[in-house]
Amino acid sequence: MWKLCNISRNQYFLVGLLIGFLYSYYMPQDLTEIVTECPEATEKEHLLGEEAKYGSEFEPQLNLEQKPMIAKKQVKNIVRPRYYYTELGIREKLFVGVMTTQENIDSLATAINKTSAHLVNKIKFFINADNVKTNFKLKNIVGFTDTRENLRPFHVLKYIADNYLDDYDYFLLVTDTGYVNARLLKERLSHISISFDVYMGTAHGATLHEGEDKPADAQYCDLHAGIVLSSSVIRKIRANLDWCVRSAVSNQHNLNIGRCVKYSSKIDGCQPSWQDINVTSYKLNSYKIYRDLHLIKHEDAFNRASVVYPITTADDFYLLHAYFSRVHLERINHRKQQIHDQASTISNGTLPNDILEVRWPLGVPKPNPPESRHDIVPWTHLNLTHSFMWNSEVNVRPLSTVDAEDIRNILNKTILEAFRTNPDLEYRAIHSAYRKFDAVRGMDYRMHLNFYDRKRRQPVLKSFEVVKPIGLIEIVPSPYVTESTRIAILLPTFEHQVPEALQFVQNYERVCMDNQDNTFLMLIFYYRADTPSKGDEDVFLPLKNLALGLTEKHKQDGSRVAWVSIRLPPELSAPFNLNHLYSTSLYGPNQLLSFVATDLALRKIGLDSLVMICSSAATFRSDFLNRVRMNTIAGFQVFSPIGFTMYPCRWTKLCKECDGCDVGQSSGYFDRANYDVVSFYSRDYVESRKLLEQQLPIVRSDRDIVNLVNYTQEDGIQNVAELFVRANTKIHVLRGIEPNLRLGRAMENFLAADPEGEQLAALRCEESNEERCVRIASKKQIGDVLVQYGNSQQENEVKK
Repeated sequence: MWKLCNISRNQYFLVGLLIGFLYSYYMPQDLTEIVTECPEATEKEHLLGEEAKYGSEFEPQLNLEQKPMIAKKQVKNIVRPRYYYTELGIREKLFVGVMTTQENIDSLATAINKTSAHLVNKIKFFINADNVKTNFKLKNIVGFTDTRENLRPFHVLKYIADNYLDDYDYFLLVTDTGYVNARLLKERLSHISISFDVYMGTAHGATLHEGEDKPADAQYCDLHAGIVLSSSVIRKIRANLDWCVRSAVSNQHNLNIGRCVKYSSKIDGCQPSWQDINVTSYKLNSYKIYRDLHLIKHEDAFNRASVVYPITTADDFYLLHAYFSRVHLERINHRKQQIHDQASTISNGTLPNDILEVRWPLGVPKPNPPESRHDIVPWTHLNLTHSFMWNSEVNVRPLSTVDAEDIRNILNKTILEAFRTNPDLEYRAIHSAYRKFDAVRGMDYRMHLNFYDRKRRQPVLKSFEVVKPIGLIEIVPSPYVTESTRIAILLPTFEHQVPEALQFVQNYERVCMDNQDNTFLMLIFYYRADTPSKGDEDVFLPLKNLALGLTEKHKQDGSRVAWVSIRLPPELSAPFNLNHLYSTSLYGPNQLLSFVATDLALRKIGLDSLVMICSSAATFRSDFLNRVRMNTIAGFQVFSPIGFTMYPCRWTKLCKECDGCDVGQSSGYFDRANYDVVSFYSRDYVESRKLLEQQLPIVRSDRDIVNLVNYTQEDGIQNVAELFVRANTKIHVLRGIEPNLRLGRAMENFLAADPEGEQLAALRCEESNEERCVRIASKKQIGDVLVQYGNSQQENEVKK
């Protein structure tokens, strides 16, 4: 046994020796073949080799494969909301939902709408739409086709949650028999934090008399008295609306809503108050508003009520609204008097008003301090009939009817105030008066009046300061417009205006056609009765050739230039009078010809086009056309820009010639008397034109032009802009300065052909109104020339 074990051990030894011999025989001599399996060692070996190759300094090698690396997750662009209140989560305060019926829409619901809609942020009326009439005058109605009465409040809650949940803080549900004191309710809700669940109102059991059994909904808010729900409660109800619908087995809305609120928000019952704020109601019981209002108005609970119910007639709504409006006004006047007394007696007069910033009158801001001398608002001197130095161009101007009535009212109130403070005064006459309008403060008057003091028996001069502060400022809503609307430009041109028209068309090609602006130009040629209109003798032949050439050149872009020819009657075919160059209007004394061009051109354009009547003496930029598109609104507004008339600086040498410079007093002026440029929609013009057809005949062909000859312009319609004013429609007329609309080319061309000024010296402005005469320089520039001329004359006399 021992021998066998010994032999086995020797065999193990021999086998191990053999394996070791074979392993040593086949093992490679280079040890690097073994370490190549390790990436770290390989990288280090490579770096050592590269360092030896390039020297001792390390030189990085760029790996440009798979560069640049693409992000695995695309970064999304942040889309900012359009309004601040959207991003900040600012919501309106109160939404009112009224549950009514089709029979009460024209009575109770209309009364609620008239008494509460203007005081709350939003109001909706909910009805069953099983047989809805379409002739309701009330527009904010929502109808439900499901007529099951027990599910009706949940349809209302679902509609509110789907459409208005993120827009309002609180929601009031009430029936059409409850008058809502909206001013008081909004004031109380504004003091409650919106971060809590609110289920407020008057519990149904609170209105029961003694001895009456409490119903099942006694702990829940009464819908007739109004139920106030916060947006957080509405959100929780929406998440559990299926349970609420399945559990609505009764037609008692108070019970169904209360159970739904309890299950969704864990609020056990109706909350009569929250954070010491009460939302109460008043039940009339046997009272009648028209009969017992003089009795119940003395009850404190009635005056503090947010909802008064039940109301059975529409007249009672109006009576209650008149009463609570008067109470609100009395409260405001009382608070106003308190603030006035506190401000007057603050610090017992130990601190000056400039430190306390107490200004007169209280609540009216002081005028804005001017940033430069050009921003100073000047005082205008006036009396009861005229204003003096109304602007830099007019010395004396009669007061308009509105201004004259306003100064008389101010004078009467000032005299009454003087008599109240000093009964011995007797008014004699107005000494002087000054007026200034500030866009922040309002209208300021300074009145200096002559009185006779009966007690002292001597004349007295009293000074008063009167302020008419700006009232409530409202934003006028206007329809949405874009800057992509196509503009049809009408260019009326007389025979003597061909050079200016050629320059206008060339500028139009550069500004509009080359930039592919969405415009269309129609030239309107006024031919005199004896002027040829065909062949080489055609005076407008250069314009026609230019129009054809531009149309062919820009045919692929869709831009074209067309024309319309109009033959004037002999009565309006007199040769051009050079004195009419002084007229601000291109039509001279015949401004009614603008209606001829518009009436005949619109027949070829259509009723849905944006039309702008322009002047051949005008130049403009593309920004001006965008403002025309934005300021001209179909069915709402027309635009009449006030262009900047350039002085002929090249001829007068009194200013620096610069067509692209900004507007300035030394280079020109805004011509308020020029109405040649006006934009409107064709349909609005046609409707206004038809309304005044009896006063101003419509021109349907060249033969109808003679009807305008006998039309007197005294106190009549002068231009297209005045047409919209006289038509008395809902169309607004926007009149504003436009720096990018430049005028004055006609006078420049005339003076270029008259370098010595011989023809200009013979011209006279025939306009009776100086405002309609073109000016070639400012008063300051002309005054400097006269002073220099006078000094030179004196020097010559001294030399002699």
